[in-house]
Amino acid sequence: MEPENEFMEFDINQIPEPENIEEVIYSLMVNPNLTPINYFNDFSDIVPDPSSSGTDAEEPGVFELEDGTRLLSMTTHALHHHLESDPQKAAEILVSRAVRKMVCYGAKPIAVSAMLYHINYSDSKEQFIAAGAKVGLENAARAYDLKISNRKIRFDFFGEHGSHAPTMIVSLLGSMKKDSKGEFKCISPSFRQKSNNIFLIGNISDDISTSDYLEFYHGVSDSPLPDFDLEFESKVVNVVNSLIEKDLVISATPVAKGGVFFTLLRSCWLNGLGFDITTAAEVRTDSFLFGESMGRIIVGVSKDKEDDFVDFMFDSQVPFFTLGHVTKGEIRIDDESFGYIDKMTGSI
Repeated sequence: MEPENEFMEFDINQIPEPENIEEVIYSLMVNPNLTPINYFNDFSDIVPDPSSSGTDAEEPGVFELEDGTRLLSMTTHALHHHLESDPQKAAEILVSRAVRKMVCYGAKPIAVSAMLYHINYSDSKEQFIAAGAKVGLENAARAYDLKISNRKIRFDFFGEHGSHAPTMIVSLLGSMKKDSKGEFKCISPSFRQKSNNIFLIGNISDDISTSDYLEFYHGVSDSPLPDFDLEFESKVVNVVNSLIEKDLVISATPVAKGGVFFTLLRSCWLNGLGFDITTAAEVRTDSFLFGESMGRIIVGVSKDKEDDFVDFMFDSQVPFFTLGHVTKGEIRIDDESFGYIDKMTGSI
C-alpha cells in the first residue's frame, strides 16, 4: 500500500497571518499541551543533587543509580498524527523527538522500544501502518545507533473500546557517564542568567503543519507532517553532543510543542527570566514563533563562550540562527514588549 496523500494539498498561505501576536499567545496559553508548568509531572524531588550532576537537573527524565557512577535518562513520547497516511515518516519523527530531548539532557541514547495502540493487525490498512512504523523505527535506530527491543513493535487492540486513532509510543533509554573530572555533564533546559545569548540550531522554515498553533488557534487539524529530514536530524544531534562535551552551551532544549515561543517560555519560567529575540525576516512571524518543524534545538551560551560557539558552528556547517539574549524577566519580540514572565506564567 502507498501512503495516502489526503493532506498534501495544504498550503500555509491558506491560513491568514494574525495581526496581533499577543492575542495568539494568550489564546494558546489555555491549551494544556503548551503550559510552561505541567503540574501532573512535577517529580523534581527525585532527580540528582546539583552538586553531583553539575546542574539543577530539574528534569525528571534523569536519575542517578545507587552506586553513583552513572546517570540514566529515560523519555517517552507518543504520536497519532499521520500514522494512517505516512507511518514510516511518523515513526522516524517520533524517535527523533525522543532523541533530541535526551541529547539535550547531555545523555547518550542507547535503546528504544515501541508500542502501537489501537491497531487491528487483521485489517489490511492497519497492517500498512504496522509495516511502515516498523521500517521507520528501524531507520531511526540506524541513524542514531540505537538498539531496538527484540520484538521491535508491540501491538495493543481492544475492539470493544470503539474507534480510536492509531497511536505509537516510544520509550528511549540513555545513560550519562562521569567525565575526566569525575562530574556528570547534565544539561538543564532552563536559562541561567540575564545577558546569556540564545541561539537556534537547525533550519528555519515557513512551516506550521500539525502544530498546536494550527490546530488549536486556527481549528485546522488536517495538514501534513512538519518538515523533516532524518539525515539532517542526525547531524543536529551530533553537533549538540559535541557542544555539550566542549562546554560551549549552558542550556539546551529541543523546539517542541508550541514552537520557538513556548519552548523559550518553558526555558525561562523556573528562574524567573525572560527573553529578547528577533524573528527571521524570510518567514512569517507566526510560523517562526509557533511552527513545530523538526530538527531544531535552542541553546543558551554565556558571553565568554560566544566566539568559540560561533566558530564551532561555522565549522560544523549546520545552520544556526542568533535569536537574542536572556533578560531579567521581560518578554520582547522584534523590539515589542509582551510583558514579564510572571505575567505569562501567572495567567495559566
